Amino acid sequence: MLAGAIGVNWGSLMSHRLPPSTVVRMLKDNGINKVKLFDADGSTVNAFARTGIELMLGIPNDQLSHLARDYNNAQRWVTHNVTKYLHIGGFDIKYIAVGNEPFLESFNGAFIDVTLPALKNIHRALVEAGISHHMKPTVPLNADVYDSPADSPIPSSGNFRADIRKHMVQLVHFLHAINAPFIINIYPFLSLYQNPNFPMDFAFFEGRGKPLDDAGVIYTNVLDANHDTLIWSLKKAGVPDMKVIVGEIGWPTDGDKNANVKQAKRFYDGLLTKLARGKGTPMRPGRMEVYLFALIDEDLKSVLPGNFERHWGIFTYDGRPKFQMDISTGRGRDKYLVGAKGVEYLAEQWCVLNDEAAGGIFERIPASVNYACSNADCTSLGYGCSCGGLDQKGNVSYAFNAYFQAQDQDERACDFQGLAKIVKKNASQNGCLFPVQILSSRAIRTVTGVELCPLLKILVALILLHNYFFTC
Repeated sequence: MLAGAIGVNWGSLMSHRLPPSTVVRMLKDNGINKVKLFDADGSTVNAFARTGIELMLGIPNDQLSHLARDYNNAQRWVTHNVTKYLHIGGFDIKYIAVGNEPFLESFNGAFIDVTLPALKNIHRALVEAGISHHMKPTVPLNADVYDSPADSPIPSSGNFRADIRKHMVQLVHFLHAINAPFIINIYPFLSLYQNPNFPMDFAFFEGRGKPLDDAGVIYTNVLDANHDTLIWSLKKAGVPDMKVIVGEIGWPTDGDKNANVKQAKRFYDGLLTKLARGKGTPMRPGRMEVYLFALIDEDLKSVLPGNFERHWGIFTYDGRPKFQMDISTGRGRDKYLVGAKGVEYLAEQWCVLNDEAAGGIFERIPASVNYACSNADCTSLGYGCSCGGLDQKGNVSYAFNAYFQAQDQDERACDFQGLAKIVKKNASQNGCLFPVQILSSRAIRTVTGVELCPLLKILVALILLHNYFFTC
């Protein structure tokens, strides 16, 4: 059985969010009783009152310096975001995630000197509030905090990254001293995405690929190998028995040739079966605790890592399950999860390219599509993606509709200098869904240009060549 072994990550980087009460009901309907949040937004946390769902509240990285600088800031954060809920009662807050992957290499050391001080201040505030015995602060980290030498790529050769080893040793010893877990995010998909020579079968759990032999210890999948590289790193740091939780693991369903429903189902089927068997890894036999990433697609996530970033959800933007899975027993009793109930949508209308537009259409399209995709999500377009089979007109129409829906179907958002028109007939085609957006509990209207810059450069270049196919 998987009860207690599985949680989910619920992010909020969406242009249109389902009401928290709707999402919490969906969690309850599917028997999911652990949730990891990336902040401590009050409207979200309040929805968990008297649900019995265990929470991990998040503190964003941009708050770490503030919390590290002054203990009083940490104390105020705990008072406002933790103790007030405990005084009300009916909330089960178990962990505080201080930062999110703050030692990630791409952050260039921005949070290295403030993470541990912030963690210590939050812990002190929990102690003084009298709640540190059942609520622990920790730091979710990316698997890039450890590695193995290129000439010996086996788990037993693993150690914390040389440039942060001193900081990591200090961090894990403090976590161990306060009996807090080490939370690690492991992504087999990224191993495949980042290395064209990575053996695909090793990302899954059927044992089809060539096994990895570590002095007689056999590894048949990258999750076990990656996990045990961490265990060896902890052992070398002097904390071999530290509790480990996999804070994020999953498989995206769009935005790359290997990100699709078929591969996601294959991954989750294997993962859930593995968890149900309770065998753990060679270095850590027994039950594993994991948080699936993610619950719902997030159309405002940064695409710098790749266009797949907006498609990690096991549910679509409007709370529909993407594929069948056995999240309750892990024994292959597949069924669709229970979707969100009572979801309200905007009108059934779409914005598409106007075939009867005035002359100069090709000259005006690039700038219009550029604008649409800088303010909406176009990551489903391209080779290997769910909308990669569209023709030239279809690509442009998809971009126009994405912007139109993001702007809550404002008629002014379907103009594009006379190039677009609103239609009542469903514009979806060739297996590509042209979505109708939901009525949101909270809408965010802008998407930063920095996040979409790589996509836009590709987009504009290809459109200028009169080829409206996007690359993922």
